[in-house]
Amino acid sequence: MSENTLVLCLSCMDRPGIVAAVTTELAELGANIAESNQFWDRQTGQFFMRIAFTSPADAGRDAVERALRPAIARFEMKTTIADLSRKPRIVIMVSKFDHAMLHLLYQIRVGWLGAEVAAIVSNHDDSRGIAEYENIAFHHLPVGRDNKTEQEEKLLQIVQETGADLVVLARYMQILSNRMSTRLFGKVINIHHSFLPSFKGAKPYHQAHARGVKLIGATAHYVTPDLDEGPIIGQETEPVTHAMSADDLVAVGRDIESRVLAKAVKYHVESRVMLNGSKTVVFA
Repeated sequence: MSENTLVLCLSCMDRPGIVAAVTTELAELGANIAESNQFWDRQTGQFFMRIAFTSPADAGRDAVERALRPAIARFEMKTTIADLSRKPRIVIMVSKFDHAMLHLLYQIRVGWLGAEVAAIVSNHDDSRGIAEYENIAFHHLPVGRDNKTEQEEKLLQIVQETGADLVVLARYMQILSNRMSTRLFGKVINIHHSFLPSFKGAKPYHQAHARGVKLIGATAHYVTPDLDEGPIIGQETEPVTHAMSADDLVAVGRDIESRVLAKAVKYHVESRVMLNGSKTVVFA
């Protein structure tokens, strides 16, 4: 008999009985829990939980939602249920530096990243050949002072028409407007080529070189109207030395950026990231 493979994420104010209430209902449906993670934020009192499970063919997502309604109402939970049999669709946005995008495409091709690229969007035409080779729709949307609003409307249309679940800024060197960031909140991941909160804005590796740092890094975060201050999903660093030039730091950074972004996208599409105010809970 075929099975459903589902992921339940929930958050609510912490109090006794939450786990028991949820797992009891899943057991009644004949579900088998494959993975369970939970976290209690003592500062805010919020409880977070992620449960991956299989359920019988006749106990799909709708049945799980119905079964959990009493527990959801009792504990005033916020919940999402994802069906892992469906690959999330993503839109990749890129400018001229394509290393992070190429790494995403490779990880999807080899099966490590379970997603489908619905479209590639760029303010330059450089990545068109890659999109054509991968048989992915390519949209060239040049952005200037006079057409930013118009181009963002076209981007929203692409997201809606493709049914995209996530927009990935893979070194897309344009700042999304406050309106766009707000409309797609929690659905846009950016890779910033710096270990935030240090060295925000343009040319962070050159800023780091000027300060003589001994570590450089990259940060994957959700996009918000506050530039480079969205909830952080993942970060990594690499040691550097006084003998390295700014260009050397850029070269080291390319590898870090690619890794960090791919991991962040993977965590998101597997429902491993939960927003906790200005922070995230990541069940890696």
